[in-house]
Amino acid sequence: MHSACTGRTQGVHRRRGRARRQWSAILTILPALAMPAAAGTFTPPPGCEAFLTVQTRSCKVSNHYTCAADAPGDQWRVDFGLNGPFFRSRIDREAQWVESHESDGTVDLLEPDPPDPASFSELLATGRDTFEFSTLKSNGIRENVKGYDQLTGQSVTIDGVTLMRTRYEVRATTDDGRMIWHARGNEYLHPEWRMFLSGAGQMDLGEGFLPQDFTPVEFIFPGEPDFLTTVPRYDCEAVTASAPPAAPSTAEATPVPASLGPEAAP
Repeated sequence: MHSACTGRTQGVHRRRGRARRQWSAILTILPALAMPAAAGTFTPPPGCEAFLTVQTRSCKVSNHYTCAADAPGDQWRVDFGLNGPFFRSRIDREAQWVESHESDGTVDLLEPDPPDPASFSELLATGRDTFEFSTLKSNGIRENVKGYDQLTGQSVTIDGVTLMRTRYEVRATTDDGRMIWHARGNEYLHPEWRMFLSGAGQMDLGEGFLPQDFTPVEFIFPGEPDFLTTVPRYDCEAVTASAPPAAPSTAEATPVPASLGPEAAP
């Protein structure tokens, strides 16, 4: 669930308590995290180096980077909406979700010794990987997560990048077995980058499944125009139409806010 405690569950973080709202409307109410909404360029934390910017559907742009102090294979991602950064996460070499930082300051950590750790290697080798683990938030909430990823056998080329298509289903429950959320759908993976990329799916927070779509549209690499941009580009029309006017900004760079985690991994 790697990608999606980073990719899939970004939907949880952005929809919990707002299940009846449209995704685009949700983006307009995400806090700006004490930074101007119109800031232009992401600055990685000290000791870190960015390698990829991804523009997706549903008015989101993600910047990916690695940090020298982390374990080999670890990588970070920061997601931006119209009002700035709202989600930051780290995965390991197996694309296993390790930690995330939400816009309200909540930190979510993988609990040690999961019963069935997620394995990117197993998925590539066998075509299917199951996982079962628990996460603990800084507010004391525990989620028990169980599900699978499966290769569909299809390859998709998006903006010149060839990706492998997957399907997934995952459910999170409380310690007494009550459902917290349930997600299913399709994602993409890049075997060399060792990461998942979100796709189209459905999320149920207890009131029925609702659609979500964070399919990649554009990949931007170092040296290319708009690398490290913080301004989402696609499907933002509804957000712009319903959002209040943004304050003017002269900012040129967007550092990672303190509320989205430490400057660099310990």
